[in-house]
Amino acid sequence: MSSIILVLNGPNLNMLGLREPTVYGHETLADVEQMCQRSGQAHGFTVECQQTNHEGQMIDWIHQARGRVAGIVINPGAWTHTSVALHDALAASEVPTLEVHISNVHKREAFRHHSYISLIAVGVIAGFGTHGYKLALDHFAKLLK
Repeated sequence: MSSIILVLNGPNLNMLGLREPTVYGHETLADVEQMCQRSGQAHGFTVECQQTNHEGQMIDWIHQARGRVAGIVINPGAWTHTSVALHDALAASEVPTLEVHISNVHKREAFRHHSYISLIAVGVIAGFGTHGYKLALDHFAKLLK
């Protein structure tokens, strides 16, 4: 079995630390990726991090994950609430997926309460800030043992 976990971040997450810091915090995407790398190292697996603002690119990465990675941690950003295509790609990948959101989407606007990704995710982590990524990686560490 592969010991690679793929961490995918969707639209606008490249703006972490700048965009609405009262909602998303002051940590940058680079900070999040470094934390994920350290967590993966501590657990003995490789973490690959990717971010895109282009849905087709995200779908390509998910397709390429099939048979190559042990798990996907995904923060799909706004695509959470709009993208059947991401849902279908994740389902087709047959890779266990954890959905992560920095903010508690259930305490926000009503349109953020629905997720196409949750329908196929192993679990959802929301509202723990960027620590949610570490929680997701900790969960995969348990699954990989």
